[in-house]
This record gives sequence, structure tokens and C-alpha cells, in this order.
Amino acid sequence: MSEKRRYTHISKIEGEILEMIEQGKSHKEIEAFYHLEGDRPVHNLLKRIRKKQDKIEAGVPLRHRGRPPKGYKRTEKEKDFEIKRLKMENELLRDFLQVVGRR
Repeated sequence: MSEKRRYTHISKIEGEILEMIEQGKSHKEIEAFYHLEGDRPVHNLLKRIRKKQDKIEAGVPLRHRGRPPKGYKRTEKEKDFEIKRLKMENELLRDFLQVVGRR
């Protein structure tokens, strides 16, 4: 009985995939070697890597998705950034209300 591979954590084999690409292997060859299924998994992986690299080069901080873990303490920089964002939002809403004539 052959065991069907359901999901491969492609981020775990990211380094190996990049090496294979440097060697000149095609995306199809890599997908066949690792038994990857789906719509262009190697292409999508490379796209995610490039997108992350572009954000790093642009100086945009990488943020984790989802809810922060228990006991997470914000840094002063994060607090200052949120205060600045909220002040700008309040100013924008105040200007909007003045234009509408509600205040």
C-alpha cells in the first residue's frame, strides 16, 4: 500500500529548492522530486521569498500574523507608532466631521 503524501512544509525545504534552482533545475523537476502538488508551488514559494526580501530592502518591518502570544509586552517603539497612528486617525475624523458640518 503506497502512502500518499498530503502536505509538505515547503518552508522547511526552501534552502534545498533554492540550491536546485541555482543548479539549473526547472520548477517542474523540483516539484516532481519532492512530490509537490497544487498550483505552481515552487513559483509561489519564490514569489513569497522575493516579496519578503523587497519589504526588508524597503525598510518595512515584518509583522507576524494573528493574535500575539500570552504575556506579550509591546516595545516603546510600537507604542509610539500606535499613538501616532491613532492621533492621525482622530485628526482625519475630526476634519471629516467639520466638512460634513456635524461639528
